[in-house]
Order: sequence, then structure tokens, then C-alpha cells
Amino acid sequence: MRYLMTTKGGDEPDEALYAEMAKFIEEMTASGVLLATGGLAPTGVVIRSAGDEITVTDGPFTEAKEAVAGFALVEVRSQEEAIELGRRFRRIVGDGESVLQQVFGP
Repeated sequence: MRYLMTTKGGDEPDEALYAEMAKFIEEMTASGVLLATGGLAPTGVVIRSAGDEITVTDGPFTEAKEAVAGFALVEVRSQEEAIELGRRFRRIVGDGESVLQQVFGP
């Protein structure tokens, strides 16, 4: 089962947080659980469709702490295992919010 965990922005990380996160990522990579991870730019473009009309605008324009700041794609045996990885991540980075969604398809 694959899960995508996204996390919203938060406080600027310090060296200790970077070190702890690097250790966590190395552990997940070595175990084969981590498929991909990365940070996301705070802005991009929004593509909307309504009937035959498609519009493209700059955005999203949200508060920095509300924008999705990063992601991790993991492959685990169960939702419970994915939730535990999410809990470990939140313990490392502190207060904030992450969203965990199962990824379907090949």
C-alpha cells in the first residue's frame, strides 16, 4: 500500500531538526519504505475548469503556514504503519498538520 503524506508549512527549521530529519529519512530509505520525498515551492499556478473553459492563474495565495510545504511517498503494509510514520514525523518537526492519503494505481 502506498501513502502520500503532505505537510503544511511551519517554523523555520534549525540544524538540530535537519539532523534528526536526515536520520529519519535515512532509516526509511534503508528499510525500503520511502519512495520519494521533497519540499514544495510556496506558490505555483492554479488550473480550473468549468465546462469547456480552462483558466490558469497564479497561486495559491495562502498564509505560509497553511500552504503544503513538503511531501513523502511511502510504501507500507497497512494504514496503521503509515500513521505511525506520520506520528514519528510530527514528533520530529513539532506542532503543525500533515495529511495522509492512500495512493491508488500501479
